[in-house]
Amino acid sequence: MKGEVRMSKKEGHKKVLADLLNEFLKTDDEEKIKEYLISNSNLPGPRGNLELAETFVEAAEDYSITHLQEMWELASKLTDVSPSEAPVNNPKEFLPFCGTVAIGAIGSLHATFYRKAFTFLKKLANDPRWRTREAVAMGIQKLVAKQSKNTLKGLESWIEKNEWLAMRAVAAGVAEPALLKDEPTARGALELHKRIFAQILAIRERKSNEFKTLRQALGYSLSVVICAIPKEGFEYMQHIINSQDADILWIIKENLKKNRLIKNFPNEVAAIKKLPIMKEVFG
Repeated sequence: MKGEVRMSKKEGHKKVLADLLNEFLKTDDEEKIKEYLISNSNLPGPRGNLELAETFVEAAEDYSITHLQEMWELASKLTDVSPSEAPVNNPKEFLPFCGTVAIGAIGSLHATFYRKAFTFLKKLANDPRWRTREAVAMGIQKLVAKQSKNTLKGLESWIEKNEWLAMRAVAAGVAEPALLKDEPTARGALELHKRIFAQILAIRERKSNEFKTLRQALGYSLSVVICAIPKEGFEYMQHIINSQDADILWIIKENLKKNRLIKNFPNEVAAIKKLPIMKEVFG
């Protein structure tokens, strides 16, 4: 009909979730919320329903202002869905994805749950499901957005010997352009990358799938950070090239292929590619 105002998908999700959350607060039964998230997850498929996940997290944030404990417990219950119960691409996998991001969001808003959220996310960083690990990175971004200094400092403790998936969460979590517009955050993100590379160089045994997962993330995350802090970033890139470490050189090569560096810093990229060791890497 002419003049009809159509509700967007996000607005539709928001309205349904509000009704479901109100009912949950009365009954303490989260099953209908789970059913709604599962049935609208877009899984199995290549892309989960990120719009719905975002709407759920926003609703959890809003409701946590007046019902903090209840929202924390709801998010925690969603993350309890195990890999055996909900393997990759199973519709139920959407539950820990939503719950994990919500954990970060709630922790970022409420000081009493900040440290708890931090610990929660570190544990989830080792989940075998890539979507849950991606949700951990998104949860970290929620914490950095609200408490950058404390979060960046706290993430240093995630960078430990053989903790490859925790390091992956750090690298992916801080590689967010919107957050890196803040110069102290950008500097902190570069320092965390330096710590990760130092751990890599200190360990020779790197054949695990967990390490490969970290390496893949570093293949793009370093370039995101360098875009935000180019002078120090390119200087560091040249520095670690001197290690002549095969994994490090692969990571550098992957980052130099990214358009964000090629388009914005063509001279710097060209200069690094001209280095003898990099000529060999690029063939």
